[in-house]
Amino acid sequence: MDRRQVLERLHRAWVAFNASFAGLSEEQLLEPGVTGDWSVRDIIAHVTTWDEETLEHLPTVLDGRKPPRYSTTYGGIDRFNALMTAKKKELPLAEVLRQLADSHRRVIELIGRAPEDQLIRDTRFRRRLRLDTYSHYPKHTAAIRRWRERHNNGDGQRSDHERPYVLQGKGVHSPRILRRG
Repeated sequence: MDRRQVLERLHRAWVAFNASFAGLSEEQLLEPGVTGDWSVRDIIAHVTTWDEETLEHLPTVLDGRKPPRYSTTYGGIDRFNALMTAKKKELPLAEVLRQLADSHRRVIELIGRAPEDQLIRDTRFRRRLRLDTYSHYPKHTAAIRRWRERHNNGDGQRSDHERPYVLQGKGVHSPRILRRG
């Protein structure tokens, strides 16, 4: 795999993730129960957290050091996820969406600066990138899609009272921001 292929995988997973919640109203984005108690908004904040973890820890990996273990630092990944969810719980939806776009843009920039030898073979760098991003997004994409299927009106259409958000921006490198349509 080379840089272009890594970016393509990331892009495909990113587009699918964004499409999974495109068109949802603010009320739907905030409705709990998509995954456990999490809303779509909580899932978006969670994905952002892992993009931020990528940004924090991949430079450490490039320096030949090991990032701290979640089991040691937080008592496990589940505790880390719960802590980060609680930390971001009060962020307004617009801020959660802004952070998502910003962190993703910075992940792309990091990949663009990474030494090619870290991308062309199965390195700690590429494994961490994969686990935190392009193999992580599809899990939440699928959860949101399943939730949407359960909440459609039988005919697959949204109720008339729902005011959808629409994706804005173009290309891989543009932030995808949702705004009312």
